[in-house]
This record gives sequence, C-alpha cells and structure tokens, in this order.
Amino acid sequence: MFDRIFRQKTVYVLLNRLLKRLREHKDELLLVLKRPEVPLHTNGSERDIRGHVKKRKVSGGTRSEEGRRCRDTFMSLKNTCRKLGLSFWEYLQERINGGPFVPLAELINQRQKEPIVTT
Repeated sequence: MFDRIFRQKTVYVLLNRLLKRLREHKDELLLVLKRPEVPLHTNGSERDIRGHVKKRKVSGGTRSEEGRRCRDTFMSLKNTCRKLGLSFWEYLQERINGGPFVPLAELINQRQKEPIVTT
C-alpha cells in the first residue's frame, strides 16, 4: 500500500519530489509497524532540550568548556529528576548536605522496564 501511494505521479513537480523523498525513507517511516513502542512524534525530545535552549538564549552561552559541561550536567540532572517525579532542589540538598542517597540509576532502570504509554 505504501508503494502504491508514494509511487504515484502527479502533474505537480514539487509534489512528485516530495513523494520521491518520502519513498526514499520508507524503512524509517514504517519502523513504527515493527516497533510500536517508538513514538510517532519527537515532542519528548523537544521538551527535554527546551530548558537548555531558553537558558542559552537568555545568557548567550558559557564562558568556558568547563562551564558548558557544568550547565549541561545540571540541566540533565534537573530533567532526569523531573521525569522521575523527584524534586531537583531536594536532590541537590541531599547530595550537598549528605542526606539519604537517592539511587538515580536504579530509578532510571526501573522506569525503563515500565511499559511506554503515549498520549
């Protein structure tokens, strides 16, 4: 059915080019049929980098490579805590003040074993 739809020829040059380009990516486009757990959109990925993009836009970047690594590490930790339902601020306080250890790696592994729910 895919081939029948995307091998059509129309009188519109731009539409023919688009159909050809889609045909060339057939395997990628039909991946969802083989792997239904793959999301049909990239909203999650877009949401993950939104904070980073806003911060970069406001601050103009970092002054050093070490600053970039620190910013990226903290943004990653913040996003991970949010996804796991943890308070990033409480996580940082516990790490600094020597509070109870929060096993992020174990929580992430546990979350990966849960079924994917897409909306």
